[in-house]
Amino acid sequence: MKVLALASYPVQAAATRYRLEQFVEPLAERGIELDVRPFLNSNLFTSLYRRSELARTSFGLLKAALRRGDDLFDVRGADVILVQREAMMFGPPVFEWLSTRALRRPMVLDLDDATYVSYTSPTYGRLASALKWFRKTDDLIRWARVVTCGNRYIADYVSSKNASAVIIPTVVDTDRFRPVERERENDPPILGWIGTHSTFPFLEMIFPALSDLARTHRFKLKVVGAGKHDVEIPGVEVESLDWKMERDIEDFQSFDIGLYPIDLERYGAEWVIGKSGFKAIQYMSVGIPYVVTPVAACAEIGEAGVTHFCADTQGEWRESLARLISDREMRRRMGEAGRRNALQHYTVAKQADTLAEVLREAARKNL
Repeated sequence: MKVLALASYPVQAAATRYRLEQFVEPLAERGIELDVRPFLNSNLFTSLYRRSELARTSFGLLKAALRRGDDLFDVRGADVILVQREAMMFGPPVFEWLSTRALRRPMVLDLDDATYVSYTSPTYGRLASALKWFRKTDDLIRWARVVTCGNRYIADYVSSKNASAVIIPTVVDTDRFRPVERERENDPPILGWIGTHSTFPFLEMIFPALSDLARTHRFKLKVVGAGKHDVEIPGVEVESLDWKMERDIEDFQSFDIGLYPIDLERYGAEWVIGKSGFKAIQYMSVGIPYVVTPVAACAEIGEAGVTHFCADTQGEWRESLARLISDREMRRRMGEAGRRNALQHYTVAKQADTLAEVLREAARKNL
């Protein structure tokens, strides 16, 4: 069975890496050949959010659109088309319409974000929002034989459109994302966060709690992917690094406590509620406790008080982190519980079984 997978981003993006690329080998073991075709290449992905490179980015997007047109020649030879969010990052869903209507190939749509919610781009403003064509997601849901969803909230939206929804959480390879020995008994614990320039404001939300905490507790803060090196919090020793794919697992393993703050107001509650809670799964997989804002899927992953603590207010963030910083044994116990939870619920093999069945079901519906 042949599946042509169309992704918006290259492997450097978590959505492509964890919802498509890491399933190539497991699906092959299940008799399914998955061919992943990103819309953006690595160079274009790097320049995409740099407004200073607008001309280069615009030209690159046009070239990417032409390359995507070439992929139509391979659609007819595929048993199923798997679209991760959208085939192209702008404009109406022309490629998907041609694939499903003109070439009559069954399509599976994968949504790990609430792409049906419109927003204003922090980099390019309203122009990008107009080109994004947010209403295309509803068309793709309608044309898809099955929609795989990152969490229950996206699945509920898909079901409200009378479409078939299957939940497949975003997971990591737990053989690679695994706990490591910790030899820093006398060093202060490392609080860690990994994200992007667009989610860094979520971390900034708890800066007052971290500053207050530093008055009474020793710790270091490691920030990865914020898009800035001059992260300053009064009283807090901060290390801010660029995100590197080859260092991603090592960075997670270097933390003693994971941070997962979420701000419902920053980009709108509906968009934030669509987030999959992936960072919680990454923290649990490497065996560290974490503190999270209990929003939507993030409130359903792990077991509060056993694998992690929940915090809404600055006071709750300070109190939860103070408990973990002060109690090394608690950190060890909660980290081990998180690792067991990840192995029970969030393995690649478990989700590959589900994805394989979804793809076969979509193919059968075309017979």
